[in-house]
Amino acid sequence: MISRRLLRIKTLQVLYAYYLSDNPSLEKSKKELLFSVEKTYELYHYLILLILDITDYSETRNDIARSKYFPTEEEANPNVRFLTNPVISTLRNNPELKRYIGTKRISWVNYPELIKNLYNEFINHEAYKDYMDSPQADFGQHKDIVSFLLTDIIIQSDLLQQILEEQSIYWNDALDFAGLMAQKTVASCKESGKIKVFPKFKNDDDRQFLLELFQKSVNKSSENRDLIKRFADNWEFERIALMDIFIMQIAITEAIEFPSIPTKVTFNEFIEISKYYSTEKSSQFINGILDKAFHTLKAENKIQKTGRGLIGEV
Repeated sequence: MISRRLLRIKTLQVLYAYYLSDNPSLEKSKKELLFSVEKTYELYHYLILLILDITDYSETRNDIARSKYFPTEEEANPNVRFLTNPVISTLRNNPELKRYIGTKRISWVNYPELIKNLYNEFINHEAYKDYMDSPQADFGQHKDIVSFLLTDIIIQSDLLQQILEEQSIYWNDALDFAGLMAQKTVASCKESGKIKVFPKFKNDDDRQFLLELFQKSVNKSSENRDLIKRFADNWEFERIALMDIFIMQIAITEAIEFPSIPTKVTFNEFIEISKYYSTEKSSQFINGILDKAFHTLKAENKIQKTGRGLIGEV
């Protein structure tokens, strides 16, 4: 499922676009938010499909070599260990994956060079050669080589990164998150054929969290910006980078408006997000302001937490 960190990042991106729009619309922005999450979920399936397409390409290569007039012994009797990998078979036959891929009609058919590039890099790596040359392979080795293909070849591919950036603006920051989901799916595979295919949202609460965080960040914009000014000390508000303001605005909204989320979680999440979307100095600046803001707002009872272990949270 899409992690809450990515939901926070999506909220930040859509909020930024909302305020820069000449004609901002809450309803359109909410639809944009949900569409952005759907594109990440789609990418999760695209990555799994790449594993299958590389396997199919390998089989095609074997068939072509075998059909020569005078094939070598190796070409006539190729090592098919990778082609018969049980983890890949489980991915290929999983009804949930097949249904999504078929319904969405996702395909890499227009990118044969990507498949070829990834295949060649894979088969020339020592990890692949060791796997193929091993006297025998247990299920753990089958799983390890598929995980290697995904994490060390596919996700690290510069060509894949380039294609994703060209195809969708929603994929610019999503590869790591979609890749992690795909890795967990591969890791979940059992010899019995069971595998964990993740839903888009963990539950309805996550979907509601996404929409409410955006809505409340907009609704509370004025008062939360006043809070930022209050704790910015000698900084002129107009000199603070717009992205930094949005990060703090959403963080304060979450701390105040979501009583079941520990303040420490909110603080740590947005500091990590600031490290990626702001400069190093900006991240330190955000850290200082949020630290002061959260402590003061707790003392003023404006941040109140409920739930097991959260009442009276320090």
